[in-house]
Amino acid sequence: MHLSGLFLYPVKSLRGGAVEAATVDALGLVGDRRFLLVTDDGEFLTQRTLPRMAQIATAIAGDRLLLRADGAGEITVPLRAAGPVTLRTVWIWRSKDLRAEDCGPEVSAWLSAFLGAPCHLVRIGEAFRRPVLERRAPEPGETLVEGRVLTPDLFTFADGFPFLVTSESSLAHLNDRLVTTGADAVPMDRFRPNLVVTGAPPFAEDAWTRVRIADVIFRTGGPSARCIVITTDQRTGERGVEPLRMLASYRRDATDATRINFGLNLTHETKTGTIRVGDAVELL
Repeated sequence: MHLSGLFLYPVKSLRGGAVEAATVDALGLVGDRRFLLVTDDGEFLTQRTLPRMAQIATAIAGDRLLLRADGAGEITVPLRAAGPVTLRTVWIWRSKDLRAEDCGPEVSAWLSAFLGAPCHLVRIGEAFRRPVLERRAPEPGETLVEGRVLTPDLFTFADGFPFLVTSESSLAHLNDRLVTTGADAVPMDRFRPNLVVTGAPPFAEDAWTRVRIADVIFRTGGPSARCIVITTDQRTGERGVEPLRMLASYRRDATDATRINFGLNLTHETKTGTIRVGDAVELL
């Protein structure tokens, strides 16, 4: 097996892009989901409620984040604050009272105008700390938060874990089923993975527990339960019913039928390193 795709999403739920190499730090892939859109009250925004977010392209240009959208031009903001910052208290899923840096009124106005909804762009800074909460039975002495294990691992504005891995064969298996029913095949970007692996049988990733890519070791965070976002075209923001309907017919979680799985969540045990497209993927 080897890594055939590597993707960064600088702003959660905005459009991401492929890269040939990426470095790993304590939070995950450098440049991945370090920014977030929130409401006035600090509630996180995603394509679940605002599919138009898919139409905003993102890129890292030197020391700045670049946002671009058809008909709206482009705008940039610094990746890091150069002086005093205004902090906002934000939340995402079970992670409450996170302290993030407000990126200012100019980008807020640009995003709000394009999306048709008031919002603010925030960024991870020195005051931010978000531990991973794992869905597993606790070990003696571990702390539970809303029924999940609080770990010492930290991560970004991603849904629940620092990394998501998918496989080309799993997508091919899904697309074979879609095409057989007369539906269109879907591209991998519907699933917004960080890591794409080739050379494994379909859905073999379900059973992975620990993985090494280059010098970085990962452990499983369990299967990734999918939502309406995978029915959203990541170029136009248009929404349909597939592939969620097809996945629901054969990929329901054995322990919770409300969860429809595709891909595997990962936490990195190795907090530094570089991974590249073409790197070998080794099961440990």
